[in-house]
Amino acid sequence: MRLVFASNNAHKLQEVREILPAACEVLSLSDIGFADDIDETGETLEANSLLKAQAVWDYLVGRQMQDKIDGVFSDDTGLEIRALGGQPGVRTARWSGEPVDHARNRQKALAELRGKEDRKARFRTVVTLIRDGKAEQVEGIVEGEIATEEWGGNGFGYDPLFIPKGYTKTFAQLSADIKNSISHRARAIQALCKIL
Repeated sequence: MRLVFASNNAHKLQEVREILPAACEVLSLSDIGFADDIDETGETLEANSLLKAQAVWDYLVGRQMQDKIDGVFSDDTGLEIRALGGQPGVRTARWSGEPVDHARNRQKALAELRGKEDRKARFRTVVTLIRDGKAEQVEGIVEGEIATEEWGGNGFGYDPLFIPKGYTKTFAQLSADIKNSISHRARAIQALCKIL
């Protein structure tokens, strides 16, 4: 099965390839020659996920390449911090402004939570799959909390701050195998597998 993952994020691409079964060949945007920027103008994770998948599907159709693949999928992920009213949510990647700066985002999260006892948070990923022009969406959620400081050197984004429920280490301290079995993206990709 050949799928195109609508993302330029090398970390996400690696994670997705590790999570999906070996029978799935996951093509990157560069593999299909897609070099456009996709504006994530949606107000929800669902809307942004759909925008990305649709842009890539339309690209394939415009070049009559859609028959060579079994589907296009994309994801959009948000960190939702309870004490901050669900922020940063759909603005997760660009919470501290442009350009995307993960270290600055983590520092903003720590600053916003300073003095707050409630550090509960969750990561939520929405995956959109388009096959034959029809879109389906699934989601994956992992509950946890925000650490009081950064820990670990693995992963990316907010991983050094996020401690998944049932663990005492951040995503950045856990091995890729463990993270890929419990993460929001893993759960969304597992849900994707069920509909493929």
